[in-house]
Parts: sequence; C-alpha cells; structure tokens
Amino acid sequence: MIFNETKLRGAYIIEANPIKDNRGFFSRAWCKREFEQHGLETNIVQCNISYNLKKGTLRGMHYQKNPYSETKYIRCIKGALYDVIIDLREDSKTFGQWVEVELTEENNKALYVPKGFAHGFQTLQDNTYVYYQVTEYYTSEAEGGVRWNDPKFNIIWPIKEPIVISSKDSSWPLFKS
Repeated sequence: MIFNETKLRGAYIIEANPIKDNRGFFSRAWCKREFEQHGLETNIVQCNISYNLKKGTLRGMHYQKNPYSETKYIRCIKGALYDVIIDLREDSKTFGQWVEVELTEENNKALYVPKGFAHGFQTLQDNTYVYYQVTEYYTSEAEGGVRWNDPKFNIIWPIKEPIVISSKDSSWPLFKS
C-alpha cells in the first residue's frame, strides 16, 4: 500500500499497490502492521457498507462526538464517489479546512480519516457501494454533523444540488466552534 498524507495532518489517501498478472491483480486493502508503521490507528471494531442507488446522493457531513469519536477507513467497492473530510480539531493548524478525493472501484484508493473530522460524500454513479472500517461502535447519542453546504467551509461539490439527501443530512446545523 502507498500512504499519501493530505494537507490535513493525520488524514491519508491510501493507494493499492497491485501485483498484476494474466488473472487480474492481487493487493492488500488492509494491513495492521503497515498502518502501525505510519502511526495510524488499527483498532477496527466495526465494518459498514453504504449502498447508494442514485448518482448525486449526498451523505454527510457526519462525525461522532467524544468520547465516541471514531477513525474511519473508507473505500469504494463499486461505482464512484467524491469523498470529503473537514478538520474539526480546534487545536489543528488546518482547523476548518477540507480535502476531497475521488474514490472509485477502478482507482482502488481509500481514505483514512482520523478522529476529529467530519466526513461525507456524493456519489458520481448509480449503484455505488462504500465500505467503511471504523474504530468505535456507532453510538446514536454521540452522532453529530454539519451542513453539507455550510458557507464556513464552502465545499465545492461536483453536483451542485444533491439529487438524493436525507432530511437529517439536509438539516444539520451550521458549524459553530
């Protein structure tokens, strides 16, 4: 695996390093040892799949509040998505900044999101599947979020208005630090 740290300290885009032959390829998607060598959290306790029927579906921007804050490792296993994270760590030099990465079944990239970040995505194709590994169990009372179109962050989404978005995601409050 190839680990590329983003401009947001602790957040990585991780690329597959496939071994190819006439059958296709083989590649690690997860290796505790390699993650630990980069100082990344490896205590995965839950794996989730998000199925998204329509192109333009927007999910986010989500996080879990302390003490249930979670690290996420995200990969697109079918289709394509525009994945976005926002640094909400108040002591961070990049507080309030965001980065994006396109995750597709073809590019085999993954996104490592440390604790203290909001996360969301918009699908770029119909029938997109997203696979998450997380370091905390989902705790409904710790759920938090910020609005996908909050002017404080000014995220540039590829599809300006979501085609599908939940009422919860469209009604997250504007961010207040």
